[in-house]
Formats: sequence, C-alpha cells, structure tokens
Amino acid sequence: MHPIDLKTAWLEIRKHFNRSFTSGFHVSIASINSENQAVATPIGSLFLNADQTGFYFEKYPSTLPENVERHPAISVLAVNSGVGFWIRSLFKNRFDSYPAIRLRGELGNSRAATDTELTRLKRRMRATRFLQGNQTLWGDMSQVREITFSGAEVANLGSLTQSLHP
Repeated sequence: MHPIDLKTAWLEIRKHFNRSFTSGFHVSIASINSENQAVATPIGSLFLNADQTGFYFEKYPSTLPENVERHPAISVLAVNSGVGFWIRSLFKNRFDSYPAIRLRGELGNSRAATDTELTRLKRRMRATRFLQGNQTLWGDMSQVREITFSGAEVANLGSLTQSLHP
C-alpha cells in the first residue's frame, strides 16, 4: 500500500468507495479482538461524509462493537471488484483509478440514525427495493456508528498503478 493525503484525495476516495460498493456490495472493517488478533467484518452500509468522517448502520455486527470497546482503531478496505474495471485495466496494462483503498480511523459512538442518514441508506438500496429480502435485510436499520478517519493508503500494484502515485 502507498500512503496518500487524506484531505486532498478525499473526493477521489469517496468515488472509489461508491464504485467498490457497486461492484462488491461491501467493505471490510478490521478491528482487534480480545486476543489481539485482527478480525475483518464485512459491512454493506458504510457511508463517507464530506469531511473525512463516515458512519455505518450497526444492526448486524456483533464482534466489531465489542472490539471497539477495548481498541477503537480500525482499518477499512474497499476494493473495486468490477470485472469490466479489471479487464480494461489488464488490457491497457495500467489502472486509470485505484483498485483498492484502505482508510485508517477510529470508531466513535453508536447513536440513532438521522433522517438524512436513513435517506442515504434508502437511496443506496433502491435498486433492490422491490425484492423481498430488501425489507428483511435493511428494513429496520436505526443505529449508526460514527467513524473519524486519520489516514489513507492506496494499492501499489507495481507498474500497473505507478502512474496513479504522486
């Protein structure tokens, strides 16, 4: 991974996370458990705000909130898994945008979701709103956990990503 400036690259980071959700439907949040082992948790409801913060809906994760009580530091990995993105990049022998970005930060408080946050969730899930599982999975999301980010790194895949690094 190659470090990048969080503030100056934030818009591109947000775009990457949106593309990653479109292709993979989740990101992975790594935390440290009580045995000091890294644990990755898939999260399908992470949202990035305009100010290097974010939140996710905390309905299903159980070990992540437990781990954060002891150690609030986390790492979030978003990979653009789009087949077309990868085929084009391999054909051109270069990536035009980062294939993966990792954010470092700390989890904050769990709290009730605001109307704006619930609207963002509904907008993201609108493509599946007519499917029975949509309501089952995302119907009663009410709690979010805040995240403050402090650093960012991008994938370093040698010459394929060389032109992307400052």
